[in-house]
Amino acid sequence: MSSRDPKEPGGGDQDAGHWDRVRRRLRAEVGEDVYSSWFARMELDGAGPEAVRLSVPTRFLRNWIQSHYAERLLALWRDEISDLKKIELQVRSAITRAPNGEPKPASVAAPALAAVRQAAARAAQAGAAARTDANSGSPLDPRLTFATFLVGRSNALAHAAARQVAEAAAGAQPRFNPLYIHAGVGFGKTHILQAIAWAAEARSRRILYLTAERFMYGFVAALKNQSAIAFKEALRGIEALIIDDLQFLQGKTVQQEFCHTLNALVDAGRQVVIAADRAPAELEMLEDRVRSRLAGGLLVEIAPLEEELRLRILETRVAALKAEHPGFDVPAAVVSHVARQVTQNGRDLDGAVNRLLAHNQLSGRPVTVEMADEVIRDLVRPADPRRIRVEDILRVVSKHYGVSRADLLSSRRTANVVRPRQIAMYLAKTLTLRSLPEIGRRFGGRDHTTVLHAVRKIEGLVQGDKALAEEIEVLKRLLQE
Repeated sequence: MSSRDPKEPGGGDQDAGHWDRVRRRLRAEVGEDVYSSWFARMELDGAGPEAVRLSVPTRFLRNWIQSHYAERLLALWRDEISDLKKIELQVRSAITRAPNGEPKPASVAAPALAAVRQAAARAAQAGAAARTDANSGSPLDPRLTFATFLVGRSNALAHAAARQVAEAAAGAQPRFNPLYIHAGVGFGKTHILQAIAWAAEARSRRILYLTAERFMYGFVAALKNQSAIAFKEALRGIEALIIDDLQFLQGKTVQQEFCHTLNALVDAGRQVVIAADRAPAELEMLEDRVRSRLAGGLLVEIAPLEEELRLRILETRVAALKAEHPGFDVPAAVVSHVARQVTQNGRDLDGAVNRLLAHNQLSGRPVTVEMADEVIRDLVRPADPRRIRVEDILRVVSKHYGVSRADLLSSRRTANVVRPRQIAMYLAKTLTLRSLPEIGRRFGGRDHTTVLHAVRKIEGLVQGDKALAEEIEVLKRLLQE
């Protein structure tokens, strides 16, 4: 360890040596993945007897490192400079170098992001709430990174596609565009989208992460404030757009603007990543041209979490809580039991671990299988039957009756097409939660009265036609497989 005068000869070489050792130790402690994602672009700007100046290219990186590793960085540097009092971490993009090597303030904001901030300022002056400012982006959770994302069979493809998108070089032509990830609640969609955003920010790429709600509020505020052009130009000037919860995008005008933005970005070779709770074909509120554009990219579904992945998630959560509460001990048998019982989603797993901690801490009872059964009772749900989609019904009915999907959606009125079409509409009404108008739109844009007529027709026929009733039961079993 040393405590040198920063003016002594050879100080620069000493600084470089200290920094080299700090980086090597940090890389060994956190692992290659975490180091590459968060620390590879951190640079030494200067070191004195009491302070070390480090810089990173983005404020996101600065905030994340300050939140998670400020104390550890200080400890590592104190092993090199014993009297060190603080680490100063600054954003490199906000400084330039003067001829003497000292930093001086400079404005180097990208034009597109400057336009974003100007549009945001105008919206604020017009009295728009902060949450309506889409261009400022939705907040990112520093915990939701690739380093904390657990990979299993259910999400391996989504994870691989997301990593490839996040790690693409600036200016590279996207391979998967748009990348569309869909899954039920609590399967990790938001985690993987924010991980892409964090990783892209770490590589100094201009990205914007928005929820669909934030996009809607921002566009409406821009219209009211007469700054819609600046809003559009700002959105189309970024390198990557990430939209979460697309199922909440409502309104014809908003959807039109979203479609224009999507087309402009994809056509310009800019990356678009979208997540929703359903595939594009099942988002009934979206216009056909939006669904068509989304379907033209890579669609990836995150399946329900398998038991092995649920077990790993629980083990990770328990280890994290044990670090905060040393007396909290969950036997391996209890963790395995909870992984088998709580099968719905990752949020239920979090809830289960938090309940075990609360009961253990508040009652002083040890964590046992019996206690686990008590506290997670309402999280243990019967397995849901397979979710049936209109697309599944069209596929099964078309194969069973030897007619094409195009025939079922067409206006053909021949007997060999009309009956299968009516049966398909009947199954769609009885086996899905779709409304009559939604089903009509899925069947070639028919009116809801046409669907109602088909449903009533088949309901009447099955009462007296045993063969048809059995046929429909066969179709239902095929759809449940």
